[in-house]
This record gives sequence, C-alpha cells and structure tokens, in this order.
Amino acid sequence: MASEGPVRRSEPAALEAASLDLDLVRRAQAGDDQAFGQLVERNRRVVYRAAYAALGSADDAEDVAQDTFVTVYQKLGGFRGDSSFKTWLLSIAWRKALDRRRSVLRWLRLTVVHDRSAPELPDVVDRMPSPDESPEDGVAADQLRRLVTAMIGTLPRKLRDSLLLAGSGDYTYEQMARMLGVPVGTVKWRVSEARRVLKKKLAAMGYAYDSK
Repeated sequence: MASEGPVRRSEPAALEAASLDLDLVRRAQAGDDQAFGQLVERNRRVVYRAAYAALGSADDAEDVAQDTFVTVYQKLGGFRGDSSFKTWLLSIAWRKALDRRRSVLRWLRLTVVHDRSAPELPDVVDRMPSPDESPEDGVAADQLRRLVTAMIGTLPRKLRDSLLLAGSGDYTYEQMARMLGVPVGTVKWRVSEARRVLKKKLAAMGYAYDSK
C-alpha cells in the first residue's frame, strides 16, 4: 500500500532525491561550494513555498528563502544526517518564516488575501466542481477561488498553516510535523478540520460539494 501524505513524488524517487542531497551535503561539508549551489537549486522551490505558506507574500517569502540558505551554509557542518537534509532545511525555513511573520506588523494585512504575484494557491477543497466550462462558468470558478482564498485567510493560524503546506503537495506529513513542531496525527487533524470548516462555510453560502 502506498504511504499516505500530500507529496506526489513516489517513494523510490523521494529516497533517491534524499540520497543525492546527502551526497551533496557531504561534498559541501568538505568545502565543495559547487555542491552547495546544487543543494540550493534542488531545494529552492520547496523552501520558497514553505515560506510563502507562512507569510502570504512573494517578496517576504523570497527574502526568507535567501536567509534560510545563508543560515544553512553557516550551519551545514553541524548536520549529522539524523533526519533527511530536506526535513532539516525546511525546519530552518519555517522557523525563519515564523520569526518574520511575528516581526512584521503588516502581516495583519496579509491574513485575508495572499498577494497575486505568488504561485497559484493550491485547491484546498478536496473536489471543486469541473463541468464543461462556458465563459460564465469560468467567471464563476474564478470568483469561487477568490472566495476560498479569502476564507483560508480567516482560518485560525494553526489550521491555515497546515492546510497551505498540505495543499502545496511538496511535503510529507512527517516533514510538516517537524516544521510545525507537532505530532503527525495533529497535522492530519488540522488539515482535515480546515477543509471541513471551509466546506461548511461554502455550503452555508449555497456551494455544494460531492462527498465522495
């Protein structure tokens, strides 16, 4: 049976990626800056998306990503391989994103609407209606997506963070648990609860979803 989790990558591919990361880490620890550069390129996207999930701002997420890799470069000598490099990296990225979120007062203006210059938000509701779209259907779908995006911003922070991380499809539940500092079961509950709350709110507004 396939392992449960949001990540779309197959387990053999994930293991191969982790092995390659570890090889690059060892080379970088030995002074190979080119190997470190490869680590950055291989993991830049997941670090950025984690930061964006916390901050809701493309510019802030990019700043956090850069700061994360500076810190990783400085601390790489202390990485022992107790966890995968990606998990260790994401833990650092998430802490830095939360620090930035706490320190930037404008976070209060970002909790409702994520900026539109960032990558498209994940479809966090399990199943969105997808009939053959007329132009009118397309407009309605866009309005619904905007509504869902706004509703995500109104969720309690713990539910919102878990939902956005899970919806990105970039992280396993184990990685998310490490980033959020909670047990795996708690992450799964938060994601499920966030989706339930969103669906309930949408249902109250007349939007119905297939329960399959």
